[in-house]
Amino acid sequence: MNLDQNKKNAIAFYKMAYEGNPVQAVAMYVGEDYIQHNPMVGDGPQAFIAYFERMQKEFPVKTIEFVRTIAEGDLVALHTHQVWPDEDEYVTMDFFRFSDDGKIVEHWDSIQQIPKTALNANKMY
Repeated sequence: MNLDQNKKNAIAFYKMAYEGNPVQAVAMYVGEDYIQHNPMVGDGPQAFIAYFERMQKEFPVKTIEFVRTIAEGDLVALHTHQVWPDEDEYVTMDFFRFSDDGKIVEHWDSIQQIPKTALNANKMY
């Protein structure tokens, strides 16, 4: 298992889907079976595609910055900063499990909205 390649593939997959091309992202990076733990998205590649196609249609203008990427064993973790319409900001942590042949086969995530005020000056990303 190539950890550096898995990190690159996780970023490319997420970026491609996020920016509006989930069909290509799935074709290039996802295995036959895809287990989804986000309760807003169904299992399988088609459910992933449908979710991101809807997100692109509803929110075509958004940005993502990949702040940190960590790989260990068959897992890759991504820490992102996202800006959505009306300057609505989120920090996410996504975990991808890779198969032995380098395909994404499972996903977990945690999403938190960045508040307008904080009790410290530290960024969440």
